Amino acid sequence: MPEGHVTAVGLSRTAALKALGNGVVPPQAAEAIRLLLADRCQHGAAGGAE
Repeated sequence: MPEGHVTAVGLSRTAALKALGNGVVPPQAAEAIRLLLADRCQHGAAGGAE
């Protein structure tokens, strides 16, 4: 996100933090998925309930 994406729109600090919420940027999401899949493959999970 560009600098000031949330902070330069006239929101209070509390409102800006609320607007951001639990936002995840795409590179973080991709890394999380990669790690989860690698862990799943390493432990031989083939799907289904454990």
